[in-house]
Parts: sequence; C-alpha cells; structure tokens
Amino acid sequence: MKDLERDLGLPSVLAISIGAMIGSGIFILPALALEIAGPAVILAYALAGILVVPAALSKSEMATAMPEAGGSYIYIERGMGPLLGTIAGLGTWFSLSFKGALALVGGVPYLLLLFDLPLKPVALGLAAVLILINVFGAKQTGRLQVAIVVVMLAALGWFTAGSAPSVQSANYAGFLDAGLGGVLAATGLVFVSYAGVTKVASVAEEIENPGRNIPLGILGSLAFTTVLYVAIVAVLVGITDPGSVAGSLTPVAVAAEVTLGSAGVVAIITAAILALVSTANAGILSSSRYPFAMSRDRLAPPSLAAVSDRFGTPVASITLTGVVLLILIAFVPILEIAKLASAFQILVFALINAALVAFREGSADYDPEFTSPLYPWTQIAGVVTGGLLLTQMGTVALVGALAITLASVVWYFFYVRPRVRREGAATDAIRRQVGRNALTDVESAAADTTREVLVAFTKDVAEDRERALIELAADVVRPDDGRVVAVRFEEVPDQAPLIEDVADQSSADLAFETRMAALGEELAVEVEADEIVSHDTKHAVVNFAANRGVDTILAEHEPLRLRSRLFADPIDWVVRHAPCDVLLVDSLGYDEPKQVMVAGESGPHPPLAVTVAEAVAESNEGNVSLWYPADGSEERKETIDDYQTSLSEMLSVPVQTESLRSDGGQLPRPDLLVYRGADHRLRAALFDDGPPSPSPGCMTVTVYPHDSRRPSLARRFLERAVF
Repeated sequence: MKDLERDLGLPSVLAISIGAMIGSGIFILPALALEIAGPAVILAYALAGILVVPAALSKSEMATAMPEAGGSYIYIERGMGPLLGTIAGLGTWFSLSFKGALALVGGVPYLLLLFDLPLKPVALGLAAVLILINVFGAKQTGRLQVAIVVVMLAALGWFTAGSAPSVQSANYAGFLDAGLGGVLAATGLVFVSYAGVTKVASVAEEIENPGRNIPLGILGSLAFTTVLYVAIVAVLVGITDPGSVAGSLTPVAVAAEVTLGSAGVVAIITAAILALVSTANAGILSSSRYPFAMSRDRLAPPSLAAVSDRFGTPVASITLTGVVLLILIAFVPILEIAKLASAFQILVFALINAALVAFREGSADYDPEFTSPLYPWTQIAGVVTGGLLLTQMGTVALVGALAITLASVVWYFFYVRPRVRREGAATDAIRRQVGRNALTDVESAAADTTREVLVAFTKDVAEDRERALIELAADVVRPDDGRVVAVRFEEVPDQAPLIEDVADQSSADLAFETRMAALGEELAVEVEADEIVSHDTKHAVVNFAANRGVDTILAEHEPLRLRSRLFADPIDWVVRHAPCDVLLVDSLGYDEPKQVMVAGESGPHPPLAVTVAEAVAESNEGNVSLWYPADGSEERKETIDDYQTSLSEMLSVPVQTESLRSDGGQLPRPDLLVYRGADHRLRAALFDDGPPSPSPGCMTVTVYPHDSRRPSLARRFLERAVF
C-alpha cells in the first residue's frame, strides 16, 4: 500500500480550512438566516462558532494521534466501530459532495450579475476543472487554495472596513424580536458555515508536522473565521434597510452596492466566486479521501484505495467523488439536499466528540500530541448541543439524515460485515466498565453470608439423588457455618381437605428425617428435616421460604420438555416468585467435586454463580475454572482475560481460566458446572439457555438470583451486546 506524500504546510492547512468555511456560509446563508432571526443573525453566527469548538478540539486531538487520510471517518470508525464508521464515512462523503455542489451553483448567481450565462453549464465546467486539479496532486491543490483565500479575504476586508462607517444603529432595532427560538433556528442553519473547519483533518496524512500544524490550522482558522463572519454580518445588517437583504440570492453584493458602489459590487462578486470555488475545491479534496480511507479499511471496494503512480493521488476516489458532484449539479435540487446533508454534518460532529471519549476511556493505543482541555466536559457539551441543533433543523432535514444513515447501515450489513471483524474503542471501553461493575457485584455478593439453604423435594427421588442435593447444599453453607433445611413437599388434590389425618407422618416421612439426621452428622453441617402438605406445591415452597427467611432455595429440575415449556412448570413459577436466590440442579451424581466450572455466556460471570462455585470448591479443597467462548475480536479476548484475572484474584480458591476454541476443541469435563439461568425478561421459556455444553457429563447448577440482585434489563442488554 502506497502512502500519501506529506507536503502540506501550515499556510496550506490554514488556507484549506478557511477556504472550506468561507463560501455559502457568508455569501448565501445570511439572507436565509435574516428571514428567521432578523438582526439577531449576528448572534446566531457567533453562537454557531462557539458550538463548533468542542468538535474542533476533539478532532484536533485525534488528528495528532492518527494523522491519516479520512478525517471524521477514521476517528469515528476507530472510536465507535465499523458500523458507525461506515455511517460517518458514507454520510460525510455525501454531505461534502452536496455542499460542494451547492457552493458552485450558489456562486453562479453572483457571476450572473456581470455576465449573461447559463447557470448549470458554468457550474459543471467549474466542477470539471476542480476535479482535474485535485487529480494532479495535493500540492497543486494547496497552492491554489492559498491564492484563492488571499484574494477572497482582501475583497471581504475591503467590504467590511469600507462599509463599517456607514452602519446605522437603527437597523439593529428589535434585535431579539425573533426570540430564543428564532436565534437557535438560525444558529442551526448557519452552523454549516463552520463545518469546513475540520475538513483539513481528512488530509492529515499529507500534512507536515501534524502535531503542530493540525491544531494550529483548525483552531486558528475557526477563531479567525468566527470573527470575520460576525463582522461581515454585523456590517451587512447595519448598512442595509431592514428586510432589503432577506431572501436575496446575492446578499453581500446588495450590501456592497449601498456603500462601495459598482467597484464594491465587482470586488464582492470576485470574492464570492473565489470563495464558493474554494469551498467546492476543498470539498472535493476532503470528500474524496473518505472512500479512499474506507477502502483501506475494507469498508469500500479496494480499487478506491489505489494511489496513482503518476500523480500520487487517489484518482479512483477523486473520480467517483467528481462524478457524484457532476450528477448532483446537473439533476438534483441542490439547496434542499444540502440542508439535509448539513443536518448529518451536525450528527457527525456529535459522534466525533463521543469518539474522543471512547479513545480516552478504552484500551486502544492512543497517544495524541495535542490534548483537548476540560475533558470530558467539552465533549459532553458538544454532544448535547449537537442534539439541540438537530432539533432546530426541521422534519425534512432529520428525515433526510435518517435516510442517509439507513442506507449506510444497509451497506454495512451487506458489504462490510462479512469482511470486517474489528470493533471500536467505545465497545472496549464499555466492555471494561461492564467488567468492573460485575467485579463490584461479586464483591458485594461475597460479603453476604449464606446462613440457610432450603432443599425443596417436590417429588419422590431415589436416595442417591436425595443425598446429592443435601451434599451440595451442605457445601454451599459450610464456609459460613450455615444450616440446611430439607423439606418434603406433598401435594394433595383440591377436593381432599387438609385435616389432621393428612398431616400424620408416614413411615417414609420418618425414614426421611432419619436419613437427614445421619447426613448432618456425616457432613458436619446442621441439617433440619420437615414435611409440608398443601394443595399447591409451588406456593408452599415460596411461602415456606418467605416465612423461614432462607437465603437460597435449592431444588432438582430436569431439563424441560416442550410440553413443560409451553404449559409452565411448578419450579419455573418458583424461580419467578421466590423471595430469595434459587439454584436448580440437574443431578448426575455428586462426589466431592474438585473441579468446579463457572460458564460465562452473553455477559460477565454472574455473582451468584461465582459465589456458589467458590463455596463448593472451598468445601472440597478444589479449584474453580472460569470458562468463556474464545471467539470474537482480539480486543474482546484481551478485555475478558483482564476481567477473569481480576476475578481470580478476588476468590479464595485456586482459579483456572478456560476457553472453548472456535475449531471445536472441547473443554476438560468438570465435576460440577455452574451457569446463569435465562432471564425471563429477555426471552420466553421456549428459548431458555441450556448448559453451555450439550452434554457436560456432570451435575449442573443453574443459578437464578433474587430480583434485588438481578441487573436491570438495560444492563443485561448491554452485557449481551458487548461482552
């Protein structure tokens, strides 16, 4: 892969950034904004410049850490992942192309003040020339930009200085008549006047000394342009009669004629044409780098990443951008579409601020030469104000931005996803925070003692299975010197009254109590036996647990058949209504387990599973094995390894970590498997999670924490999405 030559110095950087801003924002939009806010359009321009600062700071920082071609796409893709990177790349590419076309079409009316020319053919001709200049090389592009900006600023400076003495204070009367809503609406409209401030980052790979020149270029051009915009608009409003400029296609020329006469009009026409041409030129230069950068990351066809041996530029990417620009000029109502694209630009600026937070908080290799001040409040302010401005863009603009977003999502799922397995720094940062929260929950669970476990026998079972459940319960309570309460629950028909004869102990009941007493002595754990007769076993289990105040219910629960899933099962009801934690056991024998495995799927290891596994391993002088699937990105594997290492250090027993390999390799068979039960809030019983292995070959324990210990539904969705 060939690299782009670094041959753009600070003057070129400033020229590209200023030239990208000074265009339609000052020569076209003031007339539209005046209709919305009146004289307060001056305040709207100042406010818009201030609101761009967070994105400018964020992009300056990220550009010095990643001086690569692609600009917003690179930062959002690396920070937020390929999906949002695709949305940002395609959306910004389209929006810059739209704005370039608007600049050319918007500049022609100024030219028509001097010459009788057809609008679209002239715009198409100018576009073709600029496309060829961009193909010839970035150095020629930068030099052209410097010349354009110098001439343009000289003309605008003459207009401002020459017209300032003619300002009439009466023209500012009723400054805030449009109210706050009018000012915000105008701010949302003119916000796009500053969008070009960060375009220079899209050619960061071609800038000399990027650690110095990028921040100076972005922040310096923003400060200069904000002051210039406010000064020009203040003069424009102050020298014209109220309402005479609003709605004009050439507002600055109308104002110049009032104070500078025909010479001023010619100067402004020259400046307007140069400014709008420079906007289009910078738009082609920067927008063509988006498909180039996306192609290098396999988010677009590889041909778009080819660099010409002759010109040293991405000819295919520039050509594609040029074709789109020409089609827009020829066939599309540019003004409306440019407004739609501007709304998307505001969204991209908000994502840029979020991406910087992702880089700072994630584990990605991130070492910027320039750092944004007042982090993270600057970025939070940028996201919030971006959302506020979007609400001021109108329904059509929001729908248009949504359409671009949906098209990008479709492209991602059909083209990108089969080819790319990366994830953004934000995903890793969120995953690490989820892991830290899970570790905190384990600490809290470990601090709670398990004093009493109810072993609920809801049906007759063989003595070996009965013994296995009691031994498991004894191991769970032994570290806390707790007690096991073993209860046989007998259900009688509703027609049979609950009288004293029903409550008489049978020989089986007496034998049960004798066995429990013997087991208590053998296991060195207090075991209390009891029998309950009721019309409804599930209610009896829950009521007994609530009245007794037990910490955990432990019961046998064989894997459900389809009929049980459809028509419910008593133990399932107990899980949803129990006043405490519930452990459901699929018994295949229990014999002093030394290897206790905790399975992790769709989230961190549940605290209850960890504490149960630790208690059993401690009681049998065994160890705990933490299992997790081995598939996923390298970042995911690294984060989960760090999480499991931290979890291992918290436990009082030896810990091993295991992973199920993607090639089908099997884990060693444990003596006991503990895993999370399905959350009934996430899926129906038909889709309950089963054991992570189809046939673990050992006793399995499914844990269901009480509602008070269960993470919120939003957190569970987040855990399943990122962990």
